Amino acid sequence: MKRYLASLFIFIFPSFSVGDVRITHFDFSDLLGWSSDNHDLALDVFKETCPDLKAPDWSSLCAIAQNTDASREFFEIFFKPVHISTGDAALFTGYFEPEINGSRIKTDRFSYPVYSMPPELRQGQTWLTREEIETSSTLRERGLEIAWVDDLADLFFLQIQGSGRIKLDDGGVLRIGYAGSNSRPFKSVAEEFIRLGILEKHQASAKMIKSWVRKNPQAGSKILWHNESYVFFRVVEKLASDKGPVGAMNRSLTALRSLAVDPDYVPLGAPVWINKKGTPPMRRLMIAQDTGSVIKGSQRADIFLGSGDIAGDKASQIKDGGSLFVLLPFKRAMLLSSHE
Repeated sequence: MKRYLASLFIFIFPSFSVGDVRITHFDFSDLLGWSSDNHDLALDVFKETCPDLKAPDWSSLCAIAQNTDASREFFEIFFKPVHISTGDAALFTGYFEPEINGSRIKTDRFSYPVYSMPPELRQGQTWLTREEIETSSTLRERGLEIAWVDDLADLFFLQIQGSGRIKLDDGGVLRIGYAGSNSRPFKSVAEEFIRLGILEKHQASAKMIKSWVRKNPQAGSKILWHNESYVFFRVVEKLASDKGPVGAMNRSLTALRSLAVDPDYVPLGAPVWINKKGTPPMRRLMIAQDTGSVIKGSQRADIFLGSGDIAGDKASQIKDGGSLFVLLPFKRAMLLSSHE
């Protein structure tokens, strides 16, 4: 039976690696807070990306979605909530679109480069570490600089978020999105600050780390090298200023309705019900529109909070447990059954 279940799971999630998976079906009445959510907002976000879902069942539901205003009924009639677990505890975090200062040219103030993907680097290829990139001449004077920014710590956290807005010194705004990485392991600099005794656990926030690095730029840059992962960017054209950043589905993200997930377990474009614990709790219908290098596991998700410092402060406070339920087309969901 395990082998049969694994075969069905691989059919529905082609990139999944075989392992122990528990599938549990739920009714919408089981989802705490379901009846009080704003299903209209979730349906609007679903409509944005569902045209990219090419499987026949998804395509049919997308066509129906474009022509309905009965949002709650749409989800309840055509979908089935499914809880997918590999035994790991659920973890919800938050992310946002940073806004940092920059220039199109290098100056004394704007001296830290934001690089585009070097042509010799292929996706998935392990490449130079963060330290090697920043201290060698490998990328310099090759025209790979998208812009120059004035704060190393801001650039570091921009890479962690994977997209952002650069407010240019000429008054313009440059939107940039994730283009690729050096495929080196992501390591927490917060944990490194704690290990070194520089910050206590309760102090190790992005804001405190930025402040320390700004006051101690040489020592700070070396601690940031602890995270070997390095992200490259691309310029995002024709994106209105009131739209969110572009996610993995190449569509704008919507604050508090777009979710980054592990596509090995959650199909991109699928509706997802989250029951996040913590203060405050969050129970709402979101759409899986993004991914992240550290978002791994069936019960792992990153909630998009919006753009700017306020959204960043809110995002940094989210690190909570709970439960995540994928809404799958009814027949697709019924292919999966609950077995140990």
